[in-house]
Amino acid sequence: MFKRLIENYIFFTRWLLLPFIFMLGVGLVGMALTAANSTYHLIQMIFSENGSNIKIHLLELVDLTLISALVVIVTISIYGNFVYKINDREDLGRPAWMASVDFSQLKLNLLTTIVVISAVRLLEVFLEVPKLYDSEVYHYIALHLTLVFSRLAMAYSPKNAAKE
Repeated sequence: MFKRLIENYIFFTRWLLLPFIFMLGVGLVGMALTAANSTYHLIQMIFSENGSNIKIHLLELVDLTLISALVVIVTISIYGNFVYKINDREDLGRPAWMASVDFSQLKLNLLTTIVVISAVRLLEVFLEVPKLYDSEVYHYIALHLTLVFSRLAMAYSPKNAAKE
């Protein structure tokens, strides 16, 4: 009886993830407002400044978009995997991947998106190289390579574990 009570309690605690999921949604609204502000400044720059600043601000907008997509993937995956099964009926117009992302796929998606975000940031750094010290550029490169190798290791590890 005591064991059953503990199991029920543990199973119930999954609902405590809902406030976190809600807060991620609020953060996503904040990201949308930041992107709107960035777009407004980008439009102003198109008519007033040179092309290099436009490229940097456009890359920042790409960065915001990738981070927002990451938040959506995490939100849907956490809810679907840990809280409650998402209704995956096709007539609701939801993407096919929505109900099929398991925890290992979530980790790979997260790391892939982080590597892409890092690549975008590295591209921004390369556009600003004259303003930076060599050591700063090397640190960005080292961080990006670390993320790339981590992603490769993560992708390889399930395949390697399956062979054993």
